[in-house]
Amino acid sequence: MNIRVKVISLLALLFAALIGIDVGIQRQILLPSFADLERDDAKVSMKRIEYALDLSLDTLALTAADWGNWEDAYRYVQAPNPQFVGANITPSALKQLQVNVLMIVDLQGDIVLSSAEDLRTGKPLDIDFAGRKMLPADFPWRRNLGSGNSARGLLRTNHGVMMIASAPVLNGSGGGTPLGFVIMGRLLDKPQVHALAAHAQAVLSMLSEPQAAGERVAETDEHTRIDRSFVDVYGTPVLTLRVEVPRRITAQGRAAVTYASVYLVGAAVAALVALLIVLNRVVLEPLARVTRHAVTVGEGSDLGARLNLKSRDEIGRLAHEFDRMVARVEQSRRQLVDQSFHAGFAELAKGVLHNLGNAMTPLGVRVSKLGERLRAAPVEDLILASAELEGEDVPSERSRDLKTFMHLGSREMAVCLQEARNDLEVIQRQATLVQTALTELMQSTRNEQVIETVRLPDLVSQTLEIVPDACRQRLLVDADESLRQVGTVCVARTVLRLVLQNLIINASDAVREAGRERGVLRLGAEIVRENEREQLHLHCEDNGIGIARGDLERLFDKGYSTKSKDTNYGIGLHWCANAIAALGGRIWAASEGPGLGASLHLMVPLMARET
Repeated sequence: MNIRVKVISLLALLFAALIGIDVGIQRQILLPSFADLERDDAKVSMKRIEYALDLSLDTLALTAADWGNWEDAYRYVQAPNPQFVGANITPSALKQLQVNVLMIVDLQGDIVLSSAEDLRTGKPLDIDFAGRKMLPADFPWRRNLGSGNSARGLLRTNHGVMMIASAPVLNGSGGGTPLGFVIMGRLLDKPQVHALAAHAQAVLSMLSEPQAAGERVAETDEHTRIDRSFVDVYGTPVLTLRVEVPRRITAQGRAAVTYASVYLVGAAVAALVALLIVLNRVVLEPLARVTRHAVTVGEGSDLGARLNLKSRDEIGRLAHEFDRMVARVEQSRRQLVDQSFHAGFAELAKGVLHNLGNAMTPLGVRVSKLGERLRAAPVEDLILASAELEGEDVPSERSRDLKTFMHLGSREMAVCLQEARNDLEVIQRQATLVQTALTELMQSTRNEQVIETVRLPDLVSQTLEIVPDACRQRLLVDADESLRQVGTVCVARTVLRLVLQNLIINASDAVREAGRERGVLRLGAEIVRENEREQLHLHCEDNGIGIARGDLERLFDKGYSTKSKDTNYGIGLHWCANAIAALGGRIWAASEGPGLGASLHLMVPLMARET
């Protein structure tokens, strides 16, 4: 896994963790707080219901106290009469009082007056509590008959739960001995429940069956529900009211949390993408470039590639130092290869020169002795004696002496020729040894060369470093753009550099022989496909003296040269041809004729190519 995947994964996990924590906080802390608000609101609503119920009971108690402190009611308890009932206990009076039941009870608990009406229809109601003749023996309010204390509460009847309130019957001035009490009751029917709900501004309902005393909270997805049970005058649960508060706060809170979560995720994704873009541009991509470059340099042999990273941060400095390191390694490698190449040539030349010295020493001795023998031979004397013998007037005695001299001279010449023949055989053997040494030297130039990845502009610069100053001053080397466009190539750099050195020197000499103080050598290159493989085509064109058409084919022959025989021996171009041929390539020349310049072409096979 590369560092880019690791960084993206770590950032994604970090953002996911932050989003998860935020969503968890919202779900576990914010949403429950909304539920708490709704429960508090529901409890407040239930308190308002309790307050409304208490207010209704207080109102009912106040009405009962008003009737109890009425002189006519006081007299009626003392002496019941139909006129009081006919004048005051009417459906309209009960409706005006907003009570369903009106009762007057004496001190013994006997019911002296009782009326029950339906407030909507005005018809009598058969309420069991009002239909009695006396209060039940266990009725808790019996203790209030003599004490004159008021009371209020709830009571279950056959028509449902009824709010009741009692007040002592007094003489109309609020004094005197109580004669009993007035009981007023109001049924808790649906209209009354709706009135309580409207007063408390809550959704209220009354359960059909009372539950255990106390308060209970329940929640659904739509409502927060609070059930509150109320006890009757006996202390028994008689009524359960239910308040339902819609969970709008939770719904809005959930929507807000959802929107916040979505916005957070969107913002996190946008921030992550922006961060990755910036991080990729500033850190990851430059680091990846450095890594790819290092891998390329490590896997290949192209030490001339440079990152040239313009950044000034740590990665930029790292890339700059890496380029410097590769440049030093490239220079060291080039120097090592060059030194090895020259050392090999020097060692080879040393061996060849040693062999040539061993062969030339006896060869020189033999040639010297042969020269001395030939110079000492009586050739001229024999010629004179032969000419004299051919004369007509030679005396006999002189003729005999001459013949004797010719005989002795011939024998001496025979010995000299025999010795010369022996010397020539030795010289021939030594010459064969010299030829063998030279042949071995030529064969060594065909050994496998070190293949290096080079850039042609760099190769030209390296070649100019070993060209004599006089040649560089006389010749302007114009490297064509095609050299750079070719890219990097894998060639025998040391051999190709020496070949280019020879060509540059020859071009400089050609400019000099043309009578110009300064000339131009244009270098170009291209990659061509020949014999089913890629080859590098280098062409060098100068504006020197040119080459005659008849000399083009012999230009690379051994010993042939168009220059002065006193200073040139035809070795340079011949060696170039052999060196290029050893690489599997070829070299040729072209010229329009004397005075029109010349161009030399190299075709070198490429082992591998990088562009």
